[in-house]
Amino acid sequence: MAVTFTDLYTEAGLKSLEAYLSGKTYISGDQLTKDDIKVYAAVSEKPGSSFPNVGRWYDSVSSHLAESFPGKAVGVSVSNQAAPAAAAPAAAPKAAAEDDDDLDLFGDETEDDKKAAEEIQAAKKTTTKKKESGKSSVLLDVKPWDDETDMKKLEEAVRSIELEGLFWGASKLVAVGYGIKKLQIMLTIVDDLVSVDTLIEERLTVPPCDEWIQSCDIVAFNKI
Repeated sequence: MAVTFTDLYTEAGLKSLEAYLSGKTYISGDQLTKDDIKVYAAVSEKPGSSFPNVGRWYDSVSSHLAESFPGKAVGVSVSNQAAPAAAAPAAAPKAAAEDDDDLDLFGDETEDDKKAAEEIQAAKKTTTKKKESGKSSVLLDVKPWDDETDMKKLEEAVRSIELEGLFWGASKLVAVGYGIKKLQIMLTIVDDLVSVDTLIEERLTVPPCDEWIQSCDIVAFNKI
C-alpha cells in the first residue's frame, strides 16, 4: 500500500515520518529503495535530536548516496517554501495592497496614485518572471535492453541530447542483476524550458536512442 507524506519541511510533517519509521530501517523494508530517495529529497536537512528515527534513517540514506556519488560536492541549498515573512502578511497591509489594486474606488486618481499602481504591476511581473525561471535537479535511471547492450554507447546517446535549459551531470553504472547494468545520471533543467516527461517520451525512448535504451525512470526530482 502506498504511503503519503506531506510537508516534510515542517515539524508536523517530520512527526508523521518519525512515527512511521519507528521500528523500521527504511521506508519500504530492510533495504534502500526509490521510496527512500523520494522522501529524502523532500526533507530539507537532517532534523534535530527530537526526531531520532528520522535522524538515523537520514544518516543511512546519506551514507548510501555518498557511496553512489563519490565526487566532491560544492554544496547546494533547496527551499520548499516561501520565506516566512512573505508567507503570512498582516491583515492590515494585505488590505492596503488590495486597495492599491483598485485605486479608482476612492475617487479620481492622482499622479501619485497612478505611479504607485504602475510600481505594483511592475513588481508583480518581476515576481512572476523569477518564478518561471526556476530550476530542478533530477536523478534518472536509464535501462538497457539486455546484458549485451553497449553501455558506453548508451551513455553517449543520452548525452548527445542537447536542449536549451538542459544540463547533464555526473553518472555511474549500477548493477541490477543477471549481468545487466543501468545508467544512473544526474541532470539539471530550467523548469519553463524542459519537461522531464517529454525528454523521456520524445527523445530518450525513440529512435535513434531506443537502439540502446529500453526505458527510463525518474528516481528523484528536487526543486532548486
